[in-house]
Amino acid sequence: MFDLTNRIALVTGASRGIGRGVAEALASRGAVVIAAAREDHASPTVETIRAAGGRAEAVALDVTDTAGVEAVVAGVLERHGRIDVLVNNAGITRDQLLLRMKREDWDQVLATNLTAAFTCAQAVLKPMIRQRAGRIISVGSVVGQMGNAGQANYAASKAGLIGFSKALAREVASRHVTVNVVTPGLVETDMTKALSDKTQVDWASQIPLGRLGVPADIAAAVCFLASDEASYITGHVLAVNGGMYM
Repeated sequence: MFDLTNRIALVTGASRGIGRGVAEALASRGAVVIAAAREDHASPTVETIRAAGGRAEAVALDVTDTAGVEAVVAGVLERHGRIDVLVNNAGITRDQLLLRMKREDWDQVLATNLTAAFTCAQAVLKPMIRQRAGRIISVGSVVGQMGNAGQANYAASKAGLIGFSKALAREVASRHVTVNVVTPGLVETDMTKALSDKTQVDWASQIPLGRLGVPADIAAAVCFLASDEASYITGHVLAVNGGMYM
């Protein structure tokens, strides 16, 4: 199941955490992974994939740079002739209570977490429509569904991904391109490690399954949505949160 042999998959934010886990999981199922991250940060991910016998390439990409996104997509098309899967994973946080939040922190989070998904999706749509097949999968967050104090910018960006994906799913369904969102809960990554111990304990206490998630949990959901087995699923929000939000 979930055979992705020879699928060309572009994964943003692939240098660490969920993005790295997704890139490695897609490659383990046969995909050719284009691991994108700022500067040369995705190289370790590619080295791990190749050491395991998979196929991957690292590309430097700032997802807020429209010209850069278009250049990366053009390069992938030139080298491989197609793009089968886009995983919009790149994301940042700039947490602060709204009364104290700086406008630049709002703008940066929305630009990276939401506008970049629009830019990347728009760049891959033409080849996907032309080949009459494609998967666009965005990594959202439980915070975009339930909210969280001090994360108005982050919650807005992740909630926006859901509305964006549902609208796009309706636009491109007739061309056999599916668009879905995976919404992780609290996952063990560098981003969550930056939270205080008390915050981590408080959040973990809200998880009925009794543990934090790991990147592999999210990667498995992405691999499913990228596969032929999920060909009749579009406009869907797949929650992978241990029951934290139902």
